[in-house]
Amino acid sequence: MPRTPLLLAAGVLALAAVACAPEDQQPTTAATATGAAPASSAAAPCAKDQLKLITPGKLTIGTDKPAYEPWFKDDDPANGQGFEGAVAAAVATTLGFTPAEVAWEVVPFDSSFAPGPKKFDFDINQVSITPERAKAVDFSDGYYAVKQAVVALEDSQAAGATTLAALKSVKIGVQVGTTSLQAVQDVIKPEADPSVFNQQIDVVNALKNKQIDAIVVDLPTAFYISAAQVDNSKIVGQFAATSGAPEEFGLLFEKGNPLVSCVNQALGTLKSSGELAKIEAQWLTSTAGAPELS
Repeated sequence: MPRTPLLLAAGVLALAAVACAPEDQQPTTAATATGAAPASSAAAPCAKDQLKLITPGKLTIGTDKPAYEPWFKDDDPANGQGFEGAVAAAVATTLGFTPAEVAWEVVPFDSSFAPGPKKFDFDINQVSITPERAKAVDFSDGYYAVKQAVVALEDSQAAGATTLAALKSVKIGVQVGTTSLQAVQDVIKPEADPSVFNQQIDVVNALKNKQIDAIVVDLPTAFYISAAQVDNSKIVGQFAATSGAPEEFGLLFEKGNPLVSCVNQALGTLKSSGELAKIEAQWLTSTAGAPELS
């Protein structure tokens, strides 16, 4: 709607009043009332040019080599593919970095959380957040809550299951004292007690020898078992445990690194927008062939 002459006149009078006010009677703003500088002149602490980085103007990210699927794609973390490759790229973009402003550094898994100076701004490599590791390094908020997975031989009864209910009659093997055992008991609730083994390798061998129909392990372990340990096996599906605090992966930083809070802001944005969930669905469910079991 066009402004009326009355509103125009009021605007002119208001401008005149401001222009004619003595210097010590200038209009009061929220910033001047509190003695703070105007917001436009204060640097945002998480602005790219304010971040404390290993190399000014570049975000340096560490991970191990080889960088395995489904966490990375084609052993190339810089391509932004695979679950962790895509998470790292999304965090970098949210912080304001272009792909050309991101550098990758090879960091062996065990040395990433060893005490001492780091040659990366953060590391991403399926590192679980634990109190012991947090004594030597800092972690971001979790970017992935580890789920449980069912692995079976392709010709077994369990291989065709598409629901948790379909697994109730299956003979399941699991390692003693693990969250996987608790998940079997709490979520799958099989008709027969699961076969419990002292070591994970014993569970794997039982599957190979067809002493059991399926095993339940965490999803990262399931990827390794199906790809490298048990021929003609498959991930039947994945599911979330319902009891206890889930194991989480976190981005890893040198102890005391102030970048943690800004990365947590970026992760919060990715979570609230649904982008992080989309990345997980794409790379750990669809592409990886690990459907959700319900």
